[in-house]
Amino acid sequence: MSNPLSHPEDPGFHSSIQEDLKQLSAQLGSPLSELSVMEIYQSACDLLSHVSPSPLTLTLARVAGTLLVYRVTDTEPEELEWFTTQMKQCLDEEEVEELIESIHRTDAL
Repeated sequence: MSNPLSHPEDPGFHSSIQEDLKQLSAQLGSPLSELSVMEIYQSACDLLSHVSPSPLTLTLARVAGTLLVYRVTDTEPEELEWFTTQMKQCLDEEEVEELIESIHRTDAL
């Protein structure tokens, strides 16, 4: 099984992001199991699988972090579905970053 986000030159890449997710979940007051962390990480990889396999380290970490927050904050399923749909429509890393940034903006109305 080939993963376009694999980084053979950095064997600690995957475990580093997964460990960061585990620590973040604990900081958010909802420590997740190793299996849950792996599922979030895999979901992030799947959501980015259609994006160019350029170095996506930070982007992958941000997508995984967003999925983690959705999980530990009991986000409405519709909101997670919206995010997933939007991610699948992103054509490149820049669009992914813009989507994540837009989630964190508040309307100035």
